[in-house]
Amino acid sequence: MQTSIVRNGVDVKRLKETIQAVQAQPDLANFRFRLSNEWINGGHNQSVIKDFYGAVKEDKSRKEAFIYSNDEPDVLLGQDNGANPVEYVLHALAGCLTTSLVYHASARGYKIERVSSKFEGDLDLRGFLGIDSSVRNGYSEIRVEFDIEGDFTEEQKQEILQYGPRFSPVFDIVTNPVQVKLNLKGA
Repeated sequence: MQTSIVRNGVDVKRLKETIQAVQAQPDLANFRFRLSNEWINGGHNQSVIKDFYGAVKEDKSRKEAFIYSNDEPDVLLGQDNGANPVEYVLHALAGCLTTSLVYHASARGYKIERVSSKFEGDLDLRGFLGIDSSVRNGYSEIRVEFDIEGDFTEEQKQEILQYGPRFSPVFDIVTNPVQVKLNLKGA
């Protein structure tokens, strides 16, 4: 029996076993994540995330729900009760790129000492405010800077860096159109 190797905080044996299991039974790969959201006041609303479907079953292993408040800063008429939704997009992108980078680097034997990143996105409010229909509602550009530390050559750092966008689900979501279906309850 092979003992676990934990590299960069990732159980590489479990990661490889997961890959093998999904290769053998592809429907294990199908996940459905969900949340519920409730408007509170003004720009303030709250999302609750707990259960999800994955690995061919409902997963109810989380003991407590994750609760996230969304709001706007004062300059955007909010009360600053939480990050605004476009800031959460940057957070989601940062988390997913970092996780993808670390998991794939770990599986390939790279020992990382530190990964940090900075994200910055440009957004023109004229689209959101309905002032100019030619202006995109969302980010026009997101700039990302990663700092990867370890015993690596610059070429190896570039290789490791590419694991993020190559494998990140959130990077894919942000950089490719996704069909979003809106419905009224009961309709």
